[in-house]
This record gives sequence, structure tokens and C-alpha cells, in this order.
Amino acid sequence: MGQVFALAKELMDMPPEEIEKLLESPIHKVRAGAVSIMDWQARSKKTPEKRRKELFDLYLKRHDRIDDWDLVDRSAPYVLGGYLSDKPRDILYKLARSKSPWERRSAITATYYFIRQGDVEDTFKIAELLVYDPHDLVQKAVGGWVREAGKRDLQKLLGFLDQYAATMPRTILRYAIEHLDKKQKEHYMGLKKAG
Repeated sequence: MGQVFALAKELMDMPPEEIEKLLESPIHKVRAGAVSIMDWQARSKKTPEKRRKELFDLYLKRHDRIDDWDLVDRSAPYVLGGYLSDKPRDILYKLARSKSPWERRSAITATYYFIRQGDVEDTFKIAELLVYDPHDLVQKAVGGWVREAGKRDLQKLLGFLDQYAATMPRTILRYAIEHLDKKQKEHYMGLKKAG
């Protein structure tokens, strides 16, 4: 995959209509290249707002081809989150309610961009929508991103855990408490056993 990412960086000026052709490929690595190109463009400070909007629109239009956890994780933070950083984020809540686990994972993963800016509100709100998600790869994303948001706001993480630890899937809980101290971990795992 390192070669795919390097090639994508070389091709990062590719227009969205060409990226879409790559997304149509049945070969996973080709689609990984496509989302990597989208990611590189979205990360670049030189990319104009018009192109950012085109990438955002392409991501949503062709989410049917962004159909695995690694494709989502490679592109959602900057293509979705970066674009929405100064805009209404309603689309993430719509994605969080989708039947597609990849769209649900996109909703929570996109919030990584906001977390990096010190904004954890949407991470916890979307996590509440997904806290009982049945798909393990959505659960891992929820647990992982609330853990990361908790590095910025520990009290919000602890409040989230106080409310949901006893009833959330064990996968989310394990990821969410990973960076807590031993006593806190035992407390929350104890709630899970009692719950």
C-alpha cells in the first residue's frame, strides 16, 4: 500500500472525473489509490475551495465504491471533515443513520479533522447515535474516535462512558478506555459486567 500512497501523491492533481473512473474499478488497490488522491488534494493548502467541494461531492456520490474500512479511514477525515470544518455538519448525522456500515463509519471518522482542531462536540454526538451499532468495524471507529476526543476533553469522555459503558458493545468500550489509567479502566469494565 505504501507504493499506492506514493503513486497517489504523484498523481494528486488528477481531476475528480478521472478519480471517479478509478473508484469504479473492481480492484481494491485502485480504489485505495483513488481515495488517496482525494485525500492528498484535500490536505493540500493549495487546493481551491471549488475543488474541495468537488471532492466532497464525489465522496458522497460514490460512497458505494468507498466500501471498506481502510478506504473510509484514508479519506473521510480530510475529504469530508476538512471540507465541513467551517460549514454545517448535518450530512454527517445523515450518514450516521445510513443502512451502510461504511457511511456510518465515515460519519464518525470524518470528525477526526474536528478533533485535531480541538472541537469534540460532533464526535460525541455522532458516537451517541452509533453507540449500539451492530457492525464491529463501526464499533471500533466509535471507540477509537471517542478515545481520541477524550484526549482533548477527558470530562466529555468520562461523561460518555458514565452514560453508556454498562450497555455499549464491549468493542467500543475497550477502544474508548484504552488510554485511561488502570483504575478507571477497571471501573468502566466493571460497569459493563454489572450492566
